[in-house]
Amino acid sequence: MSDAAIFQRRFEALAANVEDFIRGKPEVVRLALVCLLAEGHLLIEDVPGVAKTSLAKAIARSVAGAEVKRIQFTPDLLPSDVTGVQVYDQGRSRFEFRQGPVFTHILLGDEINRASPKTQSALLEVMAEGQVTVDGRPIPVPYPFLCIATQNPVEHQGTYALPEAQLDRFMMRISIGYPENLADEVSVLSYGVTRRRPDELKSVMELDDLRLMIRAVRDQRVADNLREYVARLIRATRVHPDVELGVSPRGGIALVTASQAYALSAGRPYVTADDVKAVAIPVLNHRLLLTPEARIQQRTTESVLTDVLAAAPVPAGR
Repeated sequence: MSDAAIFQRRFEALAANVEDFIRGKPEVVRLALVCLLAEGHLLIEDVPGVAKTSLAKAIARSVAGAEVKRIQFTPDLLPSDVTGVQVYDQGRSRFEFRQGPVFTHILLGDEINRASPKTQSALLEVMAEGQVTVDGRPIPVPYPFLCIATQNPVEHQGTYALPEAQLDRFMMRISIGYPENLADEVSVLSYGVTRRRPDELKSVMELDDLRLMIRAVRDQRVADNLREYVARLIRATRVHPDVELGVSPRGGIALVTASQAYALSAGRPYVTADDVKAVAIPVLNHRLLLTPEARIQQRTTESVLTDVLAAAPVPAGR
C-alpha cells in the first residue's frame, strides 16, 4: 500500500469518528481535519448552538496521547492566564515559570473574541513560532501545537474583533451552519436528547500517527506550475478593486500546505488545481479586507475570492 493510501485510510478513520458525533457535516469535518493535518490553526466562526465547541472537542478526543487544554476566553482574562506566570520560590530564592494552558498539543480556545486585545495578543507568538518568550528566553511548546478557536460573529456586546495580525495566524476560518435537511436535523435532535458528549468518542489515532501525517503533508509533491498558480491567486487579491488589504505571503504558504493535505486526504501523492480551489475560500476569506465601497454594496470576501478563482487560468497537468 502506498504512503498516500495509508494517509487516506487514517484520515477516513479520523473523519468517520468525528462525523459520528458531528452529524450531517462531512465537508466541514474534512476541512477541519485538513487544516490540523497541515499543522494549521483553525477558527470556527458561527452562531450559537451549532456545535462549534463540540467539533473542536471531538477532533481532540480522537487522538490518543495528545494533551488537550481549554481556555474559556472572558474579558477579565489576562495574558499570563494564557501563556504562564513567573512565581517566586522562597525556598530556592528565585522566580520559576509556571506554564500556562498553551503548553499543550491541542488548545481549545472558546469564544476567543471575548478576550481583550491585550490577551488575544498573547497567542501571536505561540501560534506563529510554537514558543513563548519568558525573560528573553524562548520556551518551546509541545509538538505539534494546534489551536482550535471558536467565536460568535453575531454578538458584539462584550466582544473584541480579532485584528488582522491575529486572523492571519489561523490557517482556516470555517462555519458549521445549520443542519442541511430534515433527516440531519432529526439525527442531531436524537443525539442531543440522549446527551451524548464528545468525551464518549473513542480515540482512533495515536499522537505519533498524527505527527507522521503532518510530516507526510510537508513532503507532499507540489509542481512548479501549481506554486505559480497559487502565487497568481494571492497576487490577484491585492489588485482587486474591491479589496483594500490582500493576502499576505503567509496566506499563500497556508494555501499550498492546505492543498497538500487535501490531496493526501483523497489518496493522491500530488496536488492538483482542484485541491487548491477546494481549500482556497476557507484559507483566504479571513485574510482579505474589503474597501468601504465594497462593504456598502454588500460584497463579501467569499464573492471576491470566487471572482478571483474564476478569472485565474488553471495550469495544465499536475
